[in-house]
Amino acid sequence: MSANILMGEGLALMALGMGFVFVFLTVLVIVTTLMSKAIGRFFHEPPAPTVTGNRRPPTPRQDDDVMVAITAAVHRYRRRHHR
Repeated sequence: MSANILMGEGLALMALGMGFVFVFLTVLVIVTTLMSKAIGRFFHEPPAPTVTGNRRPPTPRQDDDVMVAITAAVHRYRRRHHR
């Protein structure tokens, strides 16, 4: 008989704990959403800087040089560490 009472109290405590966690997480999501909207309204993000014509994308030759350097470094590392 006492095992049934103990089991019932355990289930009630579990339901109470799960309910508390559910309510806490729901409130957390709501508060986070409201804070995000408030910050977005009062603190506008500065515009992204415009890119001038001074920079150009790397040429394929530069990419090849980087690949050769990486390959040489990996080969040297493996040779030194016997892998």
